[in-house]
Amino acid sequence: MADEGMQSWKELALGCAVTTPGNAKDFNTGDWRSTRIPVTDREKCIKCGMCYIMCPDMCYTPDPDAEGFYLWDTYYCKGCGICITECPKDAISWKEEEETA
Repeated sequence: MADEGMQSWKELALGCAVTTPGNAKDFNTGDWRSTRIPVTDREKCIKCGMCYIMCPDMCYTPDPDAEGFYLWDTYYCKGCGICITECPKDAISWKEEEETA
């Protein structure tokens, strides 16, 4: 009866860790973004795919309607700016995100 309510550390759930592979797709990590979004200028874009390759959150996907271009997904983008830094033609830039209330 004295041990009631007490658990061994070995029985506790692991905290602060991802325990299910591939579960990031279940979280709207785009909510972490501040006030800027990356915007692609398709006139400058050479369709190299560096935005797609270098994005740590896989925010870019091939655009099925425009061969060679990539679409940006607000759901996952945290606004790190890696796509902007890695674009060889400076085709991606920051734009202030509009407030949604």
